[in-house]
Order: sequence, then structure tokens, then C-alpha cells
Amino acid sequence: MLRPEQMSKVSVTGSKRFMDDVIETVHDLNLLHVTEYDGSWESFGQGDPLDGAEGASDKLVTVRSLESILDVDAEDAGPTRIVDDDELEAELEEVRARVNELDDRRDELRTEIRDIDEQIGAMAPFAKLGIDLDLLSGYDSIQVAVGQGKPDTVEDALAHANELQVYDVFSEGNVVAAFARPEDSTNDSALTDALVGADFAALSVPEADASPEAYVEELEQQKRELRSELNTVEDELESVKLEAAGFLLAAEEKLSIDVQKTEAPLSFATTENAFVAEGWIPTTKFGDFVSGLNSAVGNHVEVEELERASFDSSGHESVREPVGDQGSGVAADGGQDVVMQKDDPPVVQDNPGAVKPFEILVNAVSKPNYREFDPSVFVFLTFPVFFGLMIGDLGYGMLYSAIGYFLYTNFEDRPAFKSMGGITLFAGVFTMLFGILYGEIFGLHLIATYFWEGVVGLSHAPIEKGLSPAGISWAITWLVVSVFIGILHLNIGWILDFIETTELHDVKHAIYESGSWLIMMNSLWYWIFSQHYGDSKPAFLFTLFDGTGAAPESQQQYFEAVFNLGFNGFPAMELFTIPGLGISLSVPLVVFFIGLALLIVGEPAEAVEFLNVLVNVLSYARIGAVLLAKAGMALAVNLLVFGAYQHDGEIHFMLEHGPQWVINEYGAEAIMFEGLFNGGAALFLVGILVLLLGHALVLILGVTSAGLQAVRLEYVEFFGKFYEGGGSDYEPFGYDRQYTTKD
Repeated sequence: MLRPEQMSKVSVTGSKRFMDDVIETVHDLNLLHVTEYDGSWESFGQGDPLDGAEGASDKLVTVRSLESILDVDAEDAGPTRIVDDDELEAELEEVRARVNELDDRRDELRTEIRDIDEQIGAMAPFAKLGIDLDLLSGYDSIQVAVGQGKPDTVEDALAHANELQVYDVFSEGNVVAAFARPEDSTNDSALTDALVGADFAALSVPEADASPEAYVEELEQQKRELRSELNTVEDELESVKLEAAGFLLAAEEKLSIDVQKTEAPLSFATTENAFVAEGWIPTTKFGDFVSGLNSAVGNHVEVEELERASFDSSGHESVREPVGDQGSGVAADGGQDVVMQKDDPPVVQDNPGAVKPFEILVNAVSKPNYREFDPSVFVFLTFPVFFGLMIGDLGYGMLYSAIGYFLYTNFEDRPAFKSMGGITLFAGVFTMLFGILYGEIFGLHLIATYFWEGVVGLSHAPIEKGLSPAGISWAITWLVVSVFIGILHLNIGWILDFIETTELHDVKHAIYESGSWLIMMNSLWYWIFSQHYGDSKPAFLFTLFDGTGAAPESQQQYFEAVFNLGFNGFPAMELFTIPGLGISLSVPLVVFFIGLALLIVGEPAEAVEFLNVLVNVLSYARIGAVLLAKAGMALAVNLLVFGAYQHDGEIHFMLEHGPQWVINEYGAEAIMFEGLFNGGAALFLVGILVLLLGHALVLILGVTSAGLQAVRLEYVEFFGKFYEGGGSDYEPFGYDRQYTTKD
């Protein structure tokens, strides 16, 4: 579970006469993650594709192009089928010719429609002007300019033009038509020159005799005719899609398999007579792999397990025996020693079903490399707890769980959505669990009132969030608990790193690289919670868990029962006082400096970050901070809608009693806000809107705050202690058929 499946490096060596049969068998077994030959072996070259590789690739490109044109997807597939080469060739050519003809015609029609739209757009200013097009051109002695600009500016420019005898301006809005007769009949640009300095953008006058309105109507009619024809063509393409989608998906699958097989030798090392293929398979599948090849090609190939990849420093590389004609049907042209290419094994994460969805959070950073721990199980154990602790509400938890269940059960074909659904479902369950313990549903304390007090008989819920003035001790408690969570979480991270470093190197390296951090963090936080210089430290560090901490009177007995752990600080363990400085040293501080010394000796570059043991732990205080922030948002929504009052330092929503009852019982000063529901019919409707939108906002922000903060703690604080990633996916040579069958 913490390690991936163990992988074995295997080689398949045989005569080229049997290479086709070997490729076919290995492809059917779908087990071998092929290692690309890098050309480093003497006397061996890269293999050549098998016959038909280029043709299969060209047909595959054609099929995918047709699928793109027809917008074919997996939902359009029909029943599985057998596709032989002759059928594929004939039907593919028929579909290609028909689709290309229709697609070309569709493109032509779309281009013509686009051109007409441009013409209609160009005609809009003339239609706005309201002058027939034949009146805007065709004169011998009069010059005309039509464009967009400011009429006053245009008229002023013409009035100051000495080259013009007479002019007139017509305008509608910002569309202007200027008519003018030049002084010199041979000056063809007099009007244009006069408008150079004006705010005027000239337009070309379309060649048409009709009015602009009639011209636009004619274009609209043409557009309608083209649109009708386009609809017909698209209907025909849809019909072709319905007929050919199943065939195209099956053809793509068959051709993909053909391309895989025909191009497989490109990854092999070959001589004139022999070939060698190497790759990784799960160690537990090696026997199946050997028996499968033996059944297909007998003793014409030799299968060796070159290496059983280790998770620690005892792993080694194997050396291949001379490859020669030794009765195995193999001739290697010389029989030199051939050393396998060194490459890291691919990773198959080995987690139980409940943990599987959380692999997506790990792989979003990077896939685990083969020789490190897979943290998915730790994310599974901690992320939902962090999230549930921060949100802690039965109502929100039910909604998160419902969303997660929907995603998990409705996206079987989309693993990412399915995994996110599983994560959301688990997070929702823990949100409900903590919501019950907090006694809250959508921020209301109904569970505390009707279950913990009414059924169980407690005076309040087992735990609270600490928003009310009387419950401030709860808020402090959650901040301290967050620190404890951080210490535990980071200990796990550095212990994992210690184990990994020990396995890959030795104990000495592990002590320098990980042990030093463990020593510093635990000794520093032991000192923080010790009585050494206790008068200078916050009092709640020593009173919170000895039963004497600040608590509301109504909860004092409960606090003493639950939080009286008898802890009022670790012993001071004072050793000595530095002469002249008056600074006292204790055992935890000395141990801290020993850890720092180990770090300086082993990893001097990291020593500048020694305060991370303080900062990283304090970073977990965001759990308590987000808990209070989300609770405060829900409180604000309910306060606006239902109204609330304070009594003995505790906040009560006005669910059963109105403002008048509160005034009679506790006085007007007890009311915090009367609530929209208590303000008449109009405000009641507003209150419903605020209630729905407000809690929807809290629900969404729960993901963007609690979710992201929980992920951040996993990625930055936890993963940063031991996780490198960089693993490669296990991609065996083979194909999982969906649309075709061999039988």
C-alpha cells in the first residue's frame, strides 16, 4: 500500500523470423512496458517498422480527421465488431469521399454566408442614411463622399475649402454624405482633399441600383437560401455520422492496434538475424508472461528476468549473457556481452479501493517514483479530517456528500471526475461527523438542542467552535489542537523520509537529513510546552488541559471533565545558566542545538532554514483559523435572516421567539439584530433569498478555503518533508479494446 507494485525488468530475445509472432503475443498479453532502445549496444541497431506501418498510419490519420469533421465521440459507438482489412479499405474510402464532399460544400456555404453578413454590415450605414445607392455615384461634375464622422466638422471643412464651388451635406446620426462641385473640373480629388483634416472615415459605395433597404432585403433572402442549403448539408452529415460512427470508432481502434504492432520494432535492438526487446512488467505477472510466449512461439525465444527492481539500496543491474546461437534459434552476429539500458521502472500504485480516489491529489504534484513511499494513504487519512474539522456542519456535509456521490457514480468514463467525487464524498462524511459533534446544521445549533441536550441529556454539544464570547476558550483550544496536528503530521513526514534515506543510503545519512529535523522539531515544541521560562509564555499553554482554563460557567464542569488531562506543562529540565548572560538552558534546548549541529554537518545548505521546525508547525494554525472563519460566515448569514440575541455570553438565534420576547426577558440591549424574518412580508422574502444565497456562498467557499488550505498542508508542509515524485506511468504494450473484437 505504501509501496507500488514490484516491477521486474525482462528481456525477450529471438530470431527475426519469429518477431511478428512475438509482437502479436506480447500485444495480446498487454503486460510489457517497453523500454526504448537507445542505440548504445555494439553491433545492434534500431529495428525497422513492419510492412504496412506507413499505410496504417495514413489511414489512422484519415479516420481521426473524419471523426473530427463528424464530431464523433465514444457515446456514438455501436456494438463491438470484427473489422478486417478489406472491409476497412472499402468502407473507409466510401465514407471519406462522402464526408469530404459534404464538408467541402459546408465550408463553401459558410464562406458565402459570412461574405453576405459582411455586405449587410457594410450596407447598414447607407440604410441609416436613407439615400438610394444610385444617387451616391455616377456623376460627371459632382463629387460624392459617404462616410462616418461628425456632420458639423464635415460641413465646416467644406466651407473652408477654396477648391469647391458649391457643396451640400446630408446626415443621419454619424453617417454623412457630402456632395460638392469643384472649381476645377479636372481636380478629381477636391472633395477628398477638403475632408482630410475632418473627423471623417470614408465608406465605399456598393454598386447597386436599388435602395439600401431593398439591397439588404435581397442579401437577406440570399442568406436564407444559403442557410437552408447549409442545414440540409448538416443534416446529411448527421445522417452519415449516425451510419458511420460505429465503423469509424472501430476502424480507429483497429488501426491504432495495427500501428502499435507495426511500429513496435522501432523500440527493439536488432541485428540481421535477431532482435532483443526489453521492458518492465509487474513481478507477479512474470510467470504469465513467460507461459504466454512459450505457448505461442515455443523455444524460439528466450525470456529472462534481468532485474527485480528493489525499493532500497540493494538493487542492482544485471548483465546479459552473450547473445549467440546457442540452440535457442538466436543468432546475434558475434555474441558480444550486452548490458541492459538502465532506466527506472514505471509505477503502478498499489492502493485499496477507498484510497484510489486520493491518488489524483498525489499525482497532481507528481507521480511517486518507484523507490519512495506513496503518500496516498496518508492523504486519505488526513485530508478528509482536516476538511471536516474546518467546516464541521451536518447540512454542508450532506450536500458535499451528495455532490461527491453524484460525481463518483456518474462519471465512470472520466476517472478524474470520479476520483474528485470520491474525495468529496469522504470529505462530506467527515464534515457531517464533526457537524454532529459540534451540534450544528447550516450554522444553527439544532442538533445540540434536540439531540445532545434533548436525547443524550448533555447541557450542550460535546465540542463547540468558540464564536460566542463565553466560548472563547474553545477557539483557543482549536488553535492549540491545530498545532498538535501539525506536530504529528510533520513527524510522520520526516519519519518516512528517515526510512527512505536509510533504505537508499544508510542510517548516517538518515540521521543527518531527517533525524536532525525530527530532533529539532520535537525538542523545540517540547520546550515551548515546558515550564522553562513559563512566566514568559502564554498562560493557556499550561491551563488549557489541566481543567483550570477559562470556560463559560455553563460549561465549566464539562471542561474540567474532558480537558482535565493533568497537563500543566512539561518539566522545565533546567541544566545551567550561562555566566554573564543570565540565560538559562534546559535539556530540550540543548537537544535542539544538537539537532541543529547534525544538520549543519550533514546538510549545511539547509541549516539556514532551521526555523522551519517552528514555522511549519505554526502553519497548521490555519485549520483553527479557517474553522472560525467558516463558522463566522454561517453565523453572519443566520444572524441576518433569523436575528439573534446574547445571554450570559452565548449567542442564541431567534428561531422560536421573536424580538419582543427577548426584550421582555432580557431587555432590548440583548438583541444583536432583529432578523429579516421578523421584519414583515417583504423582508421575509428578502430573508429567504439571503438564506439561500448566503449558505450557497459558504458552501462554495468551503471548497476554496478549507479545501485549498487542507491541500496546501498536504503539499507544502507534509510532502515537502519526504516526497520527490517524478515517477512514470506503467503503459504496457497492448490495447484495451472497446469497439472491436478478435472473435
